[in-house]
Amino acid sequence: MGDPLTPQVSERICKHMNEDHADAIPLYARVFGQVEGVTQARMQAIDPEGMDLRVQVDGAVQTLRIRFDHPLRDSEDAHQTLIAMVKQARAQVKQATK
Repeated sequence: MGDPLTPQVSERICKHMNEDHADAIPLYARVFGQVEGVTQARMQAIDPEGMDLRVQVDGAVQTLRIRFDHPLRDSEDAHQTLIAMVKQARAQVKQATK
């Protein structure tokens, strides 16, 4: 069982994603946010319902809300959900480029 998704836990998850998995964040924007041409992306916040991304497209910065397919229970659920989402996104991108 993980930690509840408090603002402090959100900050910890975002820091980890932005520093260690930065390549996943544009994929979330592209596949789940349906935003093409993302040149930069950062995870701003995560809560049980979704995540907020800050993305840059054609020089313009926008905030993008990505909703989860279920309410997250805790940080472990967030971890597993983010992994599943990036695997799904990579598979969709790979399929689209065939």
